[in-house]
Amino acid sequence: MTHRVHTDGTKVRPVRVQHRLESAVAGVRGPVRFHAPLKEYTSFHIGGPADVLVEPADVEDIVRLAKQTREQKLPIFVLGGTNVLVRDKGIRGVVVNLARLRAIKEEPGAVLYAEGGVGMPTLIGQAIRRSLAGLEWAAGIPGTVAGCVVMNAGTRLGEMKDAVKAVRIVSPKGAVIDCPAEAIEFRYRRATLPPGVVVGVWLQLRAGVRSDIEKVVKDYLHYRRDTQPLALPSAGCVFKNPLNDSAGRVVEAAGLKGTSVGDAQVSTKHANFIVNQGHASAADVLSLIKKVRARIAQKTGIKLELELNIVGEA
Repeated sequence: MTHRVHTDGTKVRPVRVQHRLESAVAGVRGPVRFHAPLKEYTSFHIGGPADVLVEPADVEDIVRLAKQTREQKLPIFVLGGTNVLVRDKGIRGVVVNLARLRAIKEEPGAVLYAEGGVGMPTLIGQAIRRSLAGLEWAAGIPGTVAGCVVMNAGTRLGEMKDAVKAVRIVSPKGAVIDCPAEAIEFRYRRATLPPGVVVGVWLQLRAGVRSDIEKVVKDYLHYRRDTQPLALPSAGCVFKNPLNDSAGRVVEAAGLKGTSVGDAQVSTKHANFIVNQGHASAADVLSLIKKVRARIAQKTGIKLELELNIVGEA
C-alpha cells in the first residue's frame, strides 16, 4: 500500500488507517493532534510521533474513545510521561494524555479522590492543605496519579499501594468500573489491574499535623535534590533494585557513572538515572542500557531488570 509523505519527509498513515483514526476520535471534546511528537510529553524529552494524541476533556470523553477505538480495532495507549521511553518511530494507534482529568475532592474519613491526570506534586499540596498524612513518601515524584498506580510508584519511604483504597477504570468496552484495592495485585513497581484506562483513584490517608507533614515533605525534597539529577531530562530510575542491594550502587561500583552513548549518559550524580544531555534518541538510551547491563552481568553476574517502560516502534 502506498503512503503519502509530509513535506518534511515523514510518512503519513495510509488513507484507510487515517480514516479509522479519525473515526476513533470523532466527537471527542478535548484536543486532538495527528502525528504529534511525543518527546513534548515525556520527562525524557525523547520519543517519536503518535498516530493521534488525544487529551480527553473528562471521563465521558474516555468512554467514547474506548468504544470507538474498539469499533475501529485500534490500540489505545495511555501516556503517563514519566518512567517511560518512547522509541524513535513513536506509537501506533490512539495515545491518550490524561492532563485534563485533574479534579480532586475530599471525602469523609480522610479520603481524597483524585482524577487520573492529577500530578503527584499537586496532590501532595492538597493533602498538606487539608492536614492529611500518608503521601509524604511521594515528595518529588513528577508523575500522575494514574501512572503512579499502574507503576506502584514508590521511594524508600513507601509506595502507592500503601494509600490506594480503590481505583476507577474505564474498560475497553467503555464501562466505568470501581475496583477496590484488595482486588489489585501490587508488586514491586507494578500493579495488576483490570484492563482499561485508570481515570481516578481513592486514597485512604490519615489526619495529621500540617507542620509535621510539611517538614517530612521538605526534608525528602532536599534529599532528592541532593542525590538525583533533577536538572536534566530523565525518566527516573532505569533499573529495579536487585535483592538486598541498590541498582545505583551496583552501576557505580562497576565504574559506569558518566558512560555515554550519543547524548544519553549514566548520570554522574546518581548511577541509576540515564539523562538526556540535549538531543539523545531512544536508540542512544537503549544502546546505553544494553552496555550497562552487559558490563554488570560480566562483572557481578547480576541481571539488572528494567524499571523503565519501553514502548513504541524502533
